Amino acid sequence: MSTISVEILRTWLEEHRDVLVLDVRPASDYQEWAIPGSLHVDAYEALKRHDQEALAALQFDASRPVVTVCGVGQTSQIAAEHLAARGVQVYSLEGGMKAWSLAWNTAEVAVAGSAVQVIQVRRTGKGCLSYMIGADQEAFVIDASLDPQVYLDLATEQGWQISSVFDTHIHADHLSRSRQLAAQAGATLFLPDQQRVSFPFTAMHDGETLATPSLSVTALHTPGHTRESTCYLLDNHLLLTGDTLFLTSVGRPDLHTTQQEAQARAEALYHSLHKLLSLPAETVVLPGHCSQPVPFDGVPIRTTLAQVNAQIEILHLTRTDFVHQILSRLPATPPNYDRIVTLNEHGLLPEVPVTELEAGANRCAIS
Repeated sequence: MSTISVEILRTWLEEHRDVLVLDVRPASDYQEWAIPGSLHVDAYEALKRHDQEALAALQFDASRPVVTVCGVGQTSQIAAEHLAARGVQVYSLEGGMKAWSLAWNTAEVAVAGSAVQVIQVRRTGKGCLSYMIGADQEAFVIDASLDPQVYLDLATEQGWQISSVFDTHIHADHLSRSRQLAAQAGATLFLPDQQRVSFPFTAMHDGETLATPSLSVTALHTPGHTRESTCYLLDNHLLLTGDTLFLTSVGRPDLHTTQQEAQARAEALYHSLHKLLSLPAETVVLPGHCSQPVPFDGVPIRTTLAQVNAQIEILHLTRTDFVHQILSRLPATPPNYDRIVTLNEHGLLPEVPVTELEAGANRCAIS
């Protein structure tokens, strides 16, 4: 029985190798977040008991490798031992789903009639979406949520130098890597204008445009998810919405705040969303998160403002009804969000492994 690292499995899936990912966690854990395309068998308790019949009903193609998965990589080793005894070519995923939270893939967003390239960098398990925008030899990065080396390597592959790094807001569900990326790339760090963080940055104000010979982004202040939340409009065509607006949902207004402030944020969110809807209907929306595991399909997660307007029913409510609906639909809060916010406000990464804080599905959206 062997183990396999997250990076190797990620590469296999990105290369579309014929591999079976077998998830043996309890059904509730699998339903919350999983590896795209994986097969689920609720064998967790049986495997912990070392029940030899736990996986007996499963049949396997001898030529197809199997990767067993659990929460932290322990029960999956038991599963792998059972399968190895049957002659199956099997590997246990090191660190389990907790480690998988750092796995990623990419998709290119087509920009018609432009020399600009947009690469959507997706944390497949966590649902975090960041963006690398490049033209000529220059690149911007928005909402970096992975190790800076990922973005530096992608930029090198494209022949780009990262000159500017942006965050759309102070994140609560993942640790921002933007400060570290800007430092390693020798880039300028841009954040929405606010007084929450304790480290140096260049402020982006509402309506302000950063233009270089190759690229141009305009900041649109859209308070609601947080007070400083800001969207970035690229070349008047692509709208990077952070956690303000998603494909079929909107950002929650209640994290790291009081009930009274959550109501005030919900009211601000109503106005911010209608501010965005005043842009041309064909504007492409590129959100900062998605609620489902991101497949290795190369298809960008995107929509248009026209589709958003048609699909998100609460956008058509009155302000009072919108606020009531938002506050009555709040999902469970993300794990460790207070600790994550504090670290992001100080621009720090934790001494413990980041997966200890970040593991789990995304919970920033309200449908």
